[in-house]
Amino acid sequence: MNQHQVESAPDAAADWPDRIYDLLKQYNVRQVALVPDAGHSRLIKRCLADNTLRVVTLTTEEEGIALMQGAWLGGDRSVLLMQSSGVGNCINMLSLSGIHRTPMPMIITMRGDYGEFNPAQIPMGQATQAVLEAMGTIVHRADAAEDVASTVEATLKLAFNTFRPTATLLGQRLLGAKTFGKD
Repeated sequence: MNQHQVESAPDAAADWPDRIYDLLKQYNVRQVALVPDAGHSRLIKRCLADNTLRVVTLTTEEEGIALMQGAWLGGDRSVLLMQSSGVGNCINMLSLSGIHRTPMPMIITMRGDYGEFNPAQIPMGQATQAVLEAMGTIVHRADAAEDVASTVEATLKLAFNTFRPTATLLGQRLLGAKTFGKD
């Protein structure tokens, strides 16, 4: 295995990214904000190939919060795709949802938990759920492929029905832990 290669998760071949894409279409999501992330790569490719979706690549995650606000004001539903390390960048901006009653669904790939090799990922990975909840975000977690679709659907329903920030955390058991491996 090469340096920084991803270990295969037991469910790595599962179709969960395609099921998330189908849910985005089902819930009429029109804009996808993202910071490129290997954990979301299959979903990102599906979104980029869809000419009915506006995919915006961000320079930093908090821009996604602003994009979701603007999309909602303009009549579009949106979602933010990011890695757990980007959650810390969003803390202050998450207060906007409470002020403006804007749905802000986030789908977050986790680092810093199951089998993490990089010590710099541990602090934010361990704090992600607590930080989001402290800012009023309803958080659900999926660690197995069979739980992804129902968890993401709950996140989308809660966001669009209650006009709140919501998040699904996709755990490293699902994604596979990155390694600083040996050849």
